[in-house]
Amino acid sequence: MRRNSLRLRLVAGGAAAIAVALAIAGVALAILFERHVVRTVADELEVHLKQLLAGLDVDPNNQITLSQQPTDPRFSEPLSGLYWQIGDDRQQLLRSRSLWDTVLSLPQDDPSPDEVHRHEMSGPAGARVLVVERRVRLTIDNRPVPVRVAVAVDLARVSAAGTAFAADLAWALILLGLALALATWIQVGLGLRPLDSLRQAIADISSGAARRLDARVPDEVRPLVDEVNSMLDAREGEIERSRNRASDLAHGLKTPLAALAADSNRLRNKGQPEIAGEIEAVIETMRRHVDRELARTRTRGGDRLRPGAVTLVAPLVQSLIATVARAGTTDQVKYRMTIADDLAVPFDRTDLAEVLGNLLENAARHATSQVRVVAHASSGRTVISVEDDGPGIAPELRSSALARGSRLDESGSGTGVGLAIVQDVLDAYGWTLELAVSELGGLKVSIATGARAA
Repeated sequence: MRRNSLRLRLVAGGAAAIAVALAIAGVALAILFERHVVRTVADELEVHLKQLLAGLDVDPNNQITLSQQPTDPRFSEPLSGLYWQIGDDRQQLLRSRSLWDTVLSLPQDDPSPDEVHRHEMSGPAGARVLVVERRVRLTIDNRPVPVRVAVAVDLARVSAAGTAFAADLAWALILLGLALALATWIQVGLGLRPLDSLRQAIADISSGAARRLDARVPDEVRPLVDEVNSMLDAREGEIERSRNRASDLAHGLKTPLAALAADSNRLRNKGQPEIAGEIEAVIETMRRHVDRELARTRTRGGDRLRPGAVTLVAPLVQSLIATVARAGTTDQVKYRMTIADDLAVPFDRTDLAEVLGNLLENAARHATSQVRVVAHASSGRTVISVEDDGPGIAPELRSSALARGSRLDESGSGTGVGLAIVQDVLDAYGWTLELAVSELGGLKVSIATGARAA
């Protein structure tokens, strides 16, 4: 994908949104997991708290005692992370063995009886602990004495569980992110498929395989298709008007040219052949230019865009050879043709006749004894060559031969626009033209589809 690709932008935007969403989801899930673990641990502490309250008693010496110790063995293991503590306002303090020589510094609050408080605080060895406590009142020496019963647990276990959960969650989110990125790629591809189809349809219009875009497209693309079709209709109408104007102008010039031809003929009959020859040269030049403009307007006008237009090469070349041979000034030139009978090209017949007719006329004009036409097709590529045994064109002059109005043989009768007409028509069809040395010794002119001619 290129840097300015719409697909790249959509995929990158989707991937960024997925990454941000998964990061937020990961943090949120980690926080929720830790809160859930804390609530679970707090519920377990309340169970231990109820066991302590159930065993709480006062001995005959008015001292607080526990008739039943909590059953969890961690209370007996020093600094195990699970602790309990009981104290009253007479500085009497009972502690679990796990507290060793430390005391839980409970915050100064005054919870109401039967109310369970939860809070975090600093515990043994500076560890962060979660404390669940409840205040009860015992009757000692005939007076109510407030007693605080607390159970605490080290939150390091919770942090470790949260870290392990976050590590597992990260891998799961990465896999989910990859799956969502793949889904985004597929979704973007499906979403852009109508644009790919639209591009192919426009290419078909450019190649002449279609005239309009198919209107059976998604609603989001339909306005664009309608605008393009409207533009094509307007362009076709404008081209048609231009063709008509050019044709009217060209046909309008034919009558004056015919009158000039008659005048030159009268001058020749009156014994002024030089003046008549100059007029005839001007007439021929004007006719060739008119023919060229007619060819250009025809190829630009849309006839070549007709889908399925093909022309058999062999019959057309035979017809052109017969015409050129009849119009030739010498019978010494022999014509040979090597073309398969079924060879066809995607060309309008009139346009192909314009191209090959000019090439055959040029070859016949400069040939010494023979002209050869060869055509072959292979690997989907067609090449048509017209060769002669004349003087040919020097390599350094070949580019000049294709220039508009250029004449390498100033003594000839040509006007120098024949090859330019050929080039115009070939450009309209996307064909190429190449000049080379023929095996016959003269010039070889090849036209071919697409890439450079062989």
